[in-house]
Amino acid sequence: MLRKLLLRGFVLCLGVFLTPEMMHPEQHDISKLTYHDDPRYLRLKQYLEERGSPAAQWAADFIAAADRYGLDWRLLPAIAVIESGAGQRYKNNNIFGWDSCRVRFPTVRDGIHRVAYRLATSRLYRNKDLDGILRTYNPYPHYPRRIKYVMRRLGPAALSGQAIAN
Repeated sequence: MLRKLLLRGFVLCLGVFLTPEMMHPEQHDISKLTYHDDPRYLRLKQYLEERGSPAAQWAADFIAAADRYGLDWRLLPAIAVIESGAGQRYKNNNIFGWDSCRVRFPTVRDGIHRVAYRLATSRLYRNKDLDGILRTYNPYPHYPRRIKYVMRRLGPAALSGQAIAN
């Protein structure tokens, strides 16, 4: 009996202490955030629209996922640009070429958040600098250079901005 009470208390405490950052990516709701005044969002949306990219519709998701998982705001869009022409050629809702496109995501939006989650939390990627992340993501020798080129085209890492709640 005492054991059951302790277990229930532990589970209750765990629920109280779990922050959104510790939750699984699909449990995050960005619908209450708006990025319309965020210079990163504006720059990313402009960049993608200038290229006729369908990924422009997910600009807020790229920024939200980067913010949520502490990634450079330019990383996910740059990978999408190189891997799928920024959403012009992809399958399985996988605009990142994740696992050689074998992974099927329910939606592109879900894929953005799941890939961000993995880049930030997986032991394969965490605690690595940008070059280390990119070499792990794709061992092709010129891959890091290609991604960083797109990142530079998007703008500086320090382009500040913050989402505001509706």
